[in-house]
Amino acid sequence: MATVEDPTTLVDLTERAAAKIKELLADEPDGEASVLRIAVQGGGCSGFEYALGFDSGAQEGDHELDAHGVRVVVDPFSAPYLRGAQIDFLDGLQESGFKIDNPNVSSACGCGHSFQVEEGGEAPEGAAGCGSGCSH
Repeated sequence: MATVEDPTTLVDLTERAAAKIKELLADEPDGEASVLRIAVQGGGCSGFEYALGFDSGAQEGDHELDAHGVRVVVDPFSAPYLRGAQIDFLDGLQESGFKIDNPNVSSACGCGHSFQVEEGGEAPEGAAGCGSGCSH
């Protein structure tokens, strides 16, 4: 059974991010995507990187929340690294795409695709190298 969380305690989506996610979800084939899955995985220049994608639903043990009408799921491994994070969508000339503001990050790669956390936040074994989109 999924754990229902208050979006302000785990992950928060801005209204702009939620609107963009709803737009992208509408383009997915029926029944294949009903939730936004947010995860942290080993990799990238700094040790961890974010993974955002659509899923058909929550899995056993997932934290589930609703943010501006978007169903969001976070796996139990990723939840401590994402607690308090805010996801926004930028649509400008200089920057565009999803931006994650995570208070748990102690340092990040110059490209912003990977990060490190304090205390016990080392990357899982085998996580090394640059993540996608990183040119450092």
